[in-house]
Amino acid sequence: MAEAADIQGTSPAPARRRWLRRTIVLLAGTPLLAALVYSPAPLAQAAETSSVDVQLTGLSPTAPVKGDTLTISGTVVNTGRETINGAHVGLRVGPALGDRSSIDEAAERSGFRAGTDPAEIDQAYSVKIASLPSKAGQEFTLRVPVAKLELDKDGVYQLGVSVSGETESRPYEQVLGIRRTFLPWQPEQAAKRSQLTYLWPLISTTHLTAETGSDEVQTPVFLDDSLAAELGTGGRLERMVSLGKELPVTWVIDPDLLYTVDAMTKGYRYRTPDGRIVQGKNKAVAEQWLSSLEAAVQGKKVVALPFADPDIASLAHQGKDVSGTLGQLRPATDKAKQAVETVLHVTPSTDFAWPLDGAIDPAIVNVATSAGAHNVLTRSDSLQETGALGYTPSAARPIGAGATAVVADAELSTAFEGDMLSAASSTLAVQQFLAHSLALNLQKTDNQRSFVVTPQRMPSASQAQTMAEALRGLQAGRWTQPADLDAAAAAKPDTGVNTQVPGAGQYPEALHKTELPVSAFEKIRTTQNTLDHFKVILTAPDRVEIPFGNTTNREMSTSWRGRPEEARPYRDQVQDYLIGLTEKVKVVPKSDATLSGHSATIPVSVQNSLVQDVHGLVLRVKSANPTRLMFGDSGQAEQEVTVQGGHSQTVKFTANATASGPVEVTAQLFTKDGVPYGKERKFTVEATEITPTVMLVIAGGVLLLVLAGIKMYASRKRIAARAAAEESTQPSDGTPDTGPQSTGTSGPGETVDR
Repeated sequence: MAEAADIQGTSPAPARRRWLRRTIVLLAGTPLLAALVYSPAPLAQAAETSSVDVQLTGLSPTAPVKGDTLTISGTVVNTGRETINGAHVGLRVGPALGDRSSIDEAAERSGFRAGTDPAEIDQAYSVKIASLPSKAGQEFTLRVPVAKLELDKDGVYQLGVSVSGETESRPYEQVLGIRRTFLPWQPEQAAKRSQLTYLWPLISTTHLTAETGSDEVQTPVFLDDSLAAELGTGGRLERMVSLGKELPVTWVIDPDLLYTVDAMTKGYRYRTPDGRIVQGKNKAVAEQWLSSLEAAVQGKKVVALPFADPDIASLAHQGKDVSGTLGQLRPATDKAKQAVETVLHVTPSTDFAWPLDGAIDPAIVNVATSAGAHNVLTRSDSLQETGALGYTPSAARPIGAGATAVVADAELSTAFEGDMLSAASSTLAVQQFLAHSLALNLQKTDNQRSFVVTPQRMPSASQAQTMAEALRGLQAGRWTQPADLDAAAAAKPDTGVNTQVPGAGQYPEALHKTELPVSAFEKIRTTQNTLDHFKVILTAPDRVEIPFGNTTNREMSTSWRGRPEEARPYRDQVQDYLIGLTEKVKVVPKSDATLSGHSATIPVSVQNSLVQDVHGLVLRVKSANPTRLMFGDSGQAEQEVTVQGGHSQTVKFTANATASGPVEVTAQLFTKDGVPYGKERKFTVEATEITPTVMLVIAGGVLLLVLAGIKMYASRKRIAARAAAEESTQPSDGTPDTGPQSTGTSGPGETVDR
């Protein structure tokens, strides 16, 4: 009570003194009463009395004013073995809590402690339960006029909803279960209101691969179709847009998400679990979401993270020594602004870096600022206050070299990280958030302060719903007023605030363990080197440079944190796919050849299976034995090669044989700067040298063949002439010659013409 009066500048009012008289135990005149009232109950006693589980599923209004009626709904479940008789659900109101630590202590309490917890308010507002059998449950609704709560000064009050009743073994009324929550009480607008900046993140995991179709628009291929579920009605991202459009928030967007959804609107394909690539059918879902988002952000502050939300901490700790890695950040920042302007038609701020969980150290700050960010979003559990101020300072802290640390409040930022699926969890989280926000404003200082809330990067649909409910509780503006992130970063820092960036040894070990490993950045570098080597031969390099450049950013995304078994295959698939593309331009395998003669040409073919032309290639052939087989005046020759997409080109090289025998020849493509491209191909040429003596022998043989032909021709001519002469000696009347008769046998040297 003394602490509360000191912070709020007031003393206990008569209504509060009446409450003190109603308590069972009075320690009149001692300031220890508040500490006693909120000290944790002994576990044994809590276990003895807590045989009923009480859950609060609704509290309205979340921050009441005078004249309101407070409505609290919930359920009670008898977890004991005996039936509870003559029970009722009642409301208990404690005194205003003195500070934020008191709120945390009260939130951790469980069980009821007689003499410590306050008495019930008028039982006329309780709910009767005649009988509650073992394991049975029952819903209830309490409706109490705020005037009956005896709230006096502004502050955070603890509410307790308890169940009292009798059992057979204990036939007297006793408290059998209790659930606590908080009620912020600031019925009139405060003279000094805090500025509150709430970030509304639109970030998702990586969905796009580097693979695209061979069509003109390069239809993208997605890892799966899970993004459609996030964008559709009731999905996580759909709820973020639907809820955020009505709230005073600063939108923090990963431009890769916009790029990915925009790609869906133009038609897309995705991989099924069995590896098939099928046509996506949720184009209309993507179009609707983008349209809703564009309308929601008009007139609002939009902050664009670097493209694909790179993991700044992993870059600083694991990737900084891998050449070329840090050079990816600046282009990612440049692409961010262009993507947001193109898709949403608003101009974003790109001046903010957001390390995971707001944890920073000098290396992280250096990497963040190297990407062009002058503001680093951190959290109060990283850049901590020493407590010398006696209050929570504004978010902005100068940390040197022109950089500003924007320190988000850790408790407000983590308020909705739990499971918000149940109404009970959501209700308690909302009330605790509002309680802390009011307690911040009630701290004793003359300064108007600025606070920032950085929730989890990817809130679930239920978490987003709970966050929205909490922000609606602040919309009356009685102790806070909304401000955008630029205003929070530009706010005047408090005098005496801690501006020392925590050392490397203070970075949380749990976060260190989930960082992307050095091997991840080495694989990314290998892929980038392969891409650089590939695109120099392309006539349309943008067709690979853009998708693979974006994928390089995705490979170092913060979304891979805690998912190493998914991140590693993704990096491998990117590299394998790129290598597969490079291998579509190759020297065609060649069979062995025979070179007969002193000089001849050897054809070598280059195949291009890409859809675009390639140029800037040099095909080089090299003889393994220049003394036997030469190309020109040396053992090798080369020619420039240009091949149309989907075609092959054959290049002919003149070879000279100086000796007979087999010679191994190597054919290899090179880029113009002399870097080998693709696999080399080897084949054997059987070289045969033709000497002058051999040529004379061949010429003599040819001459003999000619002479023999002439002799045969002359012989045939003589025979034909003799036959003609014989025919001329026969009688003119055609009577056969009756000279000597043939015996049917040819004599020696006689020829028979057939």
